[in-house]
Amino acid sequence: MARSRKPQRKRQPAAARRPRPQRAPRPTSAETHLLRLAREITGLPLAAALEKLAAAWAPGGSLPRDIAQAFVRSRGDKTSALALAWAREQVRLALEEIVAAAPKPGRGHIQAAPDTLAWLLLAACESIAHEPPSAVAERVSAILELSGHGATAG
Repeated sequence: MARSRKPQRKRQPAAARRPRPQRAPRPTSAETHLLRLAREITGLPLAAALEKLAAAWAPGGSLPRDIAQAFVRSRGDKTSALALAWAREQVRLALEEIVAAAPKPGRGHIQAAPDTLAWLLLAACESIAHEPPSAVAERVSAILELSGHGATAG
């Protein structure tokens, strides 16, 4: 007794098949927070922008935790890693615009291009997340002095 075969469905030619619509991945809370932060500092004076950035990266805050979790989750996913890096870059670009608009004497002791100084100041603010809470005020003061807006800035 021979086995009967299932009738095969006719396949549509490749050109006639509709591609599945690609959905953009939902932004992580870290991306959303970074993009909101970039919008909030846009147009602020340099000292106010640095204060806001330092507060966002304060120890125990949600931003450092969100970024760390998003970074770990994105390790195997290039799209997620690029999205997180792009969101951080928006913060750096907003800070760069502020630095470029600041008067040259107000840029502090470092004679660097605005993009380099913005990168350095952002890295300094991000590092506050790793400081003990008792040292945050001193670190913020050092960042403000470095930018030319500290108490000893002349």
